[in-house]
Amino acid sequence: MEFGLFSVSDITRNPVTGYTPSEAERIKQTAQIAKKAEEVGLDVFAIGEHHNPPFFSSSPTTFLAYVAAQTERIKLTTSTTLITTNDPVRLAEEYAMLQHLADGHMDLMLGRGNTAPVYPWFGKDIRTALPLALENYNLLHKLWAEDVVDYEGNFRTPLRGFTSTPRPLDDVAPFVWHGSIRTPEIAEQAAYYGDGFFANHIFAPTEHSMRLVEFYRERYEHYGHGTKKQAIVGLGGQAFIAKKSQDAYEGFRPYFNEAPVYGHGPTLEQFSEMTPLSVGSPQEVIDKTLTFHDSFGDYMRQLFLVDHAGLPIEIVLEQIELLGSEVVPVLRKELASRRDPEVPNTPSHADRVKAKYGDAEPRQPRPNANRGDNVTGGSPYQDSTSAGGSAFGL
Repeated sequence: MEFGLFSVSDITRNPVTGYTPSEAERIKQTAQIAKKAEEVGLDVFAIGEHHNPPFFSSSPTTFLAYVAAQTERIKLTTSTTLITTNDPVRLAEEYAMLQHLADGHMDLMLGRGNTAPVYPWFGKDIRTALPLALENYNLLHKLWAEDVVDYEGNFRTPLRGFTSTPRPLDDVAPFVWHGSIRTPEIAEQAAYYGDGFFANHIFAPTEHSMRLVEFYRERYEHYGHGTKKQAIVGLGGQAFIAKKSQDAYEGFRPYFNEAPVYGHGPTLEQFSEMTPLSVGSPQEVIDKTLTFHDSFGDYMRQLFLVDHAGLPIEIVLEQIELLGSEVVPVLRKELASRRDPEVPNTPSHADRVKAKYGDAEPRQPRPNANRGDNVTGGSPYQDSTSAGGSAFGL
């Protein structure tokens, strides 16, 4: 099972000191957070995509490529990439490039986001958000699976003989998660392709997330990718840890009380009781996280939000240290003891290469010479056999 961090990239005033970090400070600090996550032995670092203040992560592939150059093992991903307002052609190119630069230590999570005004900023109509999300991913999947794509849909100009470059690393597409908090059609699409499904699992009670996860598992089995228990599920969560429970509550309270997303509502104690928020000693955070397994059964990825609400970098790094040294090692051991032996791990790039090629060498696409018209046509690569697909199709 994978454990890691996810950041929403908010730039929030520290309610204790009154200080608001600059965008430059927060960007560099978040890279520091990602490197610290690898240092303490976590498996995953994820960052969201936003295009408005008070967030900075408008270009997650650029940020993650920067982190990839300074890390060796940690898997880099998103939480989430906007499948609605990004063009699928651009997504195919950018994430394939990131996949190469990160040596396969990456995947991505697709979603519609939670900022309604982003649609007109990118020339889209929010009233078509769901069909747009479904159609865009269908195209993205095709762009990674086929060397030469002909496509016609409802939301963009047609493609004729188009090749997305670079091709995915080893001609194996990045693994995709689909994130949703309320939309069964997204869970259905994840199940159809055999992709992962990620439940945000932050603001709503566990029972809310369970309904979509169970639906996804049923449909995953329906489409023949495996049994329900083999469906690839990830969960979010929030944590604030201190050696003593009282110190954790008192330490987090001023940040919670002023947080834009949930301040001035239920008390910290009430919110902790009603939602997956975990506040307390390492053992209390361990116990709360184990209740997720009690509710959802075996799942493959657990991400924690620890760097929001104006928390200064010094406190965030302390949180990561406690997660890595006192919480996650215990969770690994306990959840491994509970794990059904038929439940797989999250697919790594190496796993996906092995599944596709066995012991054969992976494909490394080599382009044919440019014909002078800058159009790849039906045979863009030396090993292409015909128009309309890869010589080593998925």
